[in-house]
Amino acid sequence: MDEHDMLLSPAGVDRLRAALTTAGFTANGIATRLGPQATGGVARNDHRAALRATEDRDPLATLIRLFICEQTEPESAVTAALAPLPLAEALAAGLVERYDDGLRAGIDLEPYGDHWWVLADLPASARPGRPLHAEHVLGIGGATQTLLGATVRRPVGSALDLGTGSGVQALHLATHAGTVTATDVSARALRFAATTAALNGQDWELLRGDLVAPVAGRRFDLVVSNPPFVVGPGTTTHVYRDSGRVGDAVGAELAAAAPGLLTDGGVMQYLANWAHVAGEDWGDRVAGWFTGTGLDAWVIQREVADPMAYVNLWLTDVGETADPHRMAAWLDWFDAHKVEAVGFGIVSLRASGHDDPVVRVEDLRQRVEPPLGDRIAGWFDRQDWLRSHDAEGLLAHRFRAAEGLQLRQEATMGDEGWAVDRQVLAAPRGLRWTEEIDPLVLALVGGADGRLPLRDQLALLAAAHDVTVDELAEAAGPIVAHLVERGFVEPVVD
Repeated sequence: MDEHDMLLSPAGVDRLRAALTTAGFTANGIATRLGPQATGGVARNDHRAALRATEDRDPLATLIRLFICEQTEPESAVTAALAPLPLAEALAAGLVERYDDGLRAGIDLEPYGDHWWVLADLPASARPGRPLHAEHVLGIGGATQTLLGATVRRPVGSALDLGTGSGVQALHLATHAGTVTATDVSARALRFAATTAALNGQDWELLRGDLVAPVAGRRFDLVVSNPPFVVGPGTTTHVYRDSGRVGDAVGAELAAAAPGLLTDGGVMQYLANWAHVAGEDWGDRVAGWFTGTGLDAWVIQREVADPMAYVNLWLTDVGETADPHRMAAWLDWFDAHKVEAVGFGIVSLRASGHDDPVVRVEDLRQRVEPPLGDRIAGWFDRQDWLRSHDAEGLLAHRFRAAEGLQLRQEATMGDEGWAVDRQVLAAPRGLRWTEEIDPLVLALVGGADGRLPLRDQLALLAAAHDVTVDELAEAAGPIVAHLVERGFVEPVVD
C-alpha cells in the first residue's frame, strides 16, 4: 500500500514515534514508572494503583492514563504528551477522540516489547454498548500470542503473513526474513498495518485480497496466518472472525493452497478451528485436509470447547451476548450438523519434497515448554533424520535417552507385594509427552546410553529373551522410530 493509506501522514508517524520515544512509552518504561504492584494490577485490569502513580500527568503519565488505563484526560495534557504530533492530526487519525470535557483514546496504541508499538481498534470491553466495526482490527490477543510462540523462527529469504490485521505477525517475521509480504481482505486493517510498520521503522509489501488471492502464483519460504477461523454457518458480520466459509472449511482451504505457496523446504503455519462431529474421528477429519498435498503436516490440538461455551466466547468477543436470537441460530446450526465440540490448534506444514509425507494429528493440551516454534522445528528435523535412515541405518546407530526422562509407575498392592499395572514414560521438558509403554520399550529406552549401536543393544535383549536379533529388530524398528519422533530418545551425533 502507498504511504497515504496510513492512519497518519509519514511526517505524522515520525512525530508520533518521537513523542512515544521521548516520553518513554514502552513496556519497560511503563513498568519502571508504575512499579511492580501497579504493573501487576494493570495486567488484571485493576488500574487504581496505576492511576495513583500517574497523577502528575507528565507526558508518560498522560499516555499511560490515556492508552493503558482508558481514562479521559485534559486536552492540555494530551497535547503536551503527543507533541510534536499536532493534536489536530491525532484527532483526524482517530488516535484520540473528544469525550465529555477532555480527550480519550480512539484506538488502541499498545507498547509491545521495549521498542515496538501496535495500533489496533479498541476491544469491545473498552466501549460497552458500542458495536464493533465490521472491519474491526484486532490487537494482541491470545490467538495472536499462540501463533507468535508456535512460529518457526529460523532465517528465511521471504515470509508471508496472510490476514495480517494490525500487523503483529509481520513485525516478528521482519526480524528473521529478508522480505515480508502481508495481506488482508480489509482495507481498514491494511491502514492499521501500514501505520504499525511505519511507526516501527519496518517496510512490508501490503496487498489487499481474500486469503491467498493477492499472492497467486508466488512462493514463500515461510507463511503464517491467523485467519478468520471461527466455525459457523458461513455468515460474515466481522471480518476478523468470520471467513464467509461454512463450518471449518477455511482450514481445509488453506491446506489445499499451501503446496502452491511454499518454496522447496518452505513452512506454513496457521491457526484453525475444527468441528468435532458426532460419529466421526476429529483427527481423521482434519488429516483429510492434507490428502494429496504432498506436505508433511503436524496438527496440534491445544483446546476443545463445547458449543455453548464456543458461541458465548465469540459473541462476547464482539459484544453481542445480549442477542439471544443470534446465539440460538448459531447453536441450532451446530445441532443440525452434529457438531459436539470445536477444537482449536496449530497447523504446521512443510514442503519436504518427499513422496511419503508424514501426517500427524494429535491432542497436545498439556503445558509445553516454550517456545513451541522450536519444538515444531525440531519435529520436522527429526522427520528428516528418520527419512535418511532406513531400517539398517537405525540398527547401526547409537541412541541416548533424552535428558531428564522419567519413568512413572502405577502399582497395586497384592498378596505378593506390589504388582506394576502401568508404566508411563514422561518427558519433563520440551513437549512434555507422556506415553504408556510395554517392557520392550522400557528395555530399549533404559539401554539407550549412547554407547552401543541399536543392533548390539538388541542382541543383548534377544539373548535374554531367547529370540533372534532379526525377530527383535523387526518389532523394535518402528518403536525406535516413534521414540525418536517423540524425542524420548535422541540419535548420537559423532
